[in-house]
Parts: sequence; C-alpha cells; structure tokens
Amino acid sequence: MIYKQPVSVLVVIHTPALEVLLLERAKHPGFWQSVTGSQEDGEALIETACREVAEETGILASADDLTDWQCTNRYEIFAEWRHRYAPGVTHNTEHVFSLCVTPGCAVHVAPDEHLGYRWLPCKEAAAACFSWSNRDTILLLPQRYPLHPPRYQ
Repeated sequence: MIYKQPVSVLVVIHTPALEVLLLERAKHPGFWQSVTGSQEDGEALIETACREVAEETGILASADDLTDWQCTNRYEIFAEWRHRYAPGVTHNTEHVFSLCVTPGCAVHVAPDEHLGYRWLPCKEAAAACFSWSNRDTILLLPQRYPLHPPRYQ
C-alpha cells in the first residue's frame, strides 16, 4: 500500500474584494473548505499547491500566481482518515498558500471530491469552514490583503 505523506497544503482562493471560494466535501456534505491536498513524493510544496488548485477547481495557476504565507499548521489527523497514512502517523503539517483571482473566475469542481462551491465574504467563509486552520487563515486575509486604504483617518 502507498501511504499519504503527512504533509499537505491549504490554498485559500479569494478575489481582491476578499470573497473566498469554498468547496463542499463529497464524502461529508455540509463540510466546507478551501483547497487542500497532500504532497506527493518528489514534489515541491508550491507544485503541490498548483496541482491541488487545478485538480479541485480547474483553475490553472502557476507558482508565481500563488502566495506562500511561510506558515504551517500542525493538527491531529481525523481517525476516519488515518488508514491513508503509515501506521503510527497521527499528525499532519499543513503549509498555507493563497491565490487571488478575478471575480467571476470559472470554477469546475472535481465531482469525486466536491459536491459544489460557493463564494462568500471573508467572515462568512471563515464561519462556514469545519477546519480551525482554514477558518483562522481566512480570518487573516484582511490583514494580508487590505482592500484599499481608508478614506478618512
């Protein structure tokens, strides 16, 4: 059996107005998330991020299009998914990226992974996520991508 590596990416896709793309998990209806996926052997993390974005959304992004946040999250792998990992592996290290796209960007979900998608304002998207790391990353978007400078001080 080939086991998944306990190293993954989280890619938050958003517009300049900070509307965030969320995907509904096929195996868990009602569970919403950003793009996620495990690193494959010999693959750089940025390659993992580009591959997962393409596979899950149909968006073809290059390494230059993505922003590497240079931060990681470590979390316990849900018991129901541990069989995918080598015996004894209980935690995953997730590397955070983001991708800013134009409003109305075409999205084509992978039907074996996701039931659908939706665009939500930042705070609503964060509240809809089942994953704490996904929620916390989305909540940091306004700090990393301010919409515009304030008009009045």
